[in-house]
Order: sequence, then structure tokens, then C-alpha cells
Amino acid sequence: MNDTASSVLRGSVVEEELTLTTVELCRASSTSESHVEMWVAEGVLEPSGASREEWRFSGRSLARMRIASRLARDLEINSPGVALALDLLDEIERLEARLRRRS
Repeated sequence: MNDTASSVLRGSVVEEELTLTTVELCRASSTSESHVEMWVAEGVLEPSGASREEWRFSGRSLARMRIASRLARDLEINSPGVALALDLLDEIERLEARLRRRS
């Protein structure tokens, strides 16, 4: 994937220390709570908190939510496909970081 495509898929950098409630995540990503619940069920998002009311999401979750929404909307990928695509993007990122450390 070239740099332009990579930056389009990954979006903007968000502070890792940021924590968001479900409502704040929905507002920031322009999605519904049902989408958040679906992405949590698929493993795309991993909130902290024991119950749905206590869920807190990191800045990384916001970035993943935006990417997941774009993949589902723009490419019409189903939920398991989006989860797989995000896992593959994460793996590419890990491999690229490993290559940079070796250089």
C-alpha cells in the first residue's frame, strides 16, 4: 500500500491517553451506539469497564471506530470483514515498526 492510501485508511493521530464514554465516542465518530456495540462484539473495539454503562474507550478506539465505519460504509464490508481488515492493518503496522527498528 502506498503512503497516500495508508494515510487515508489510518486517519489522524489521536492521543492515546484520551478516554471517551460510549456517547462521546459516538459523537466523535458520527456513529450510533448500536455500531459501537457491534464493533465491541466483533472485537474491533476493546473498552475498559465491566458493564456497557461503564465502558471507556481510548483514543486508539476512536481511530479504529472511524476506520471501521469507513470500511463498512465505503467498501460495504461486513462486520467480520472489517474486524479482519483492522487486524491485518495492525499487523502491517507492527511489521513496519519492526523493520524500522532493524534499519
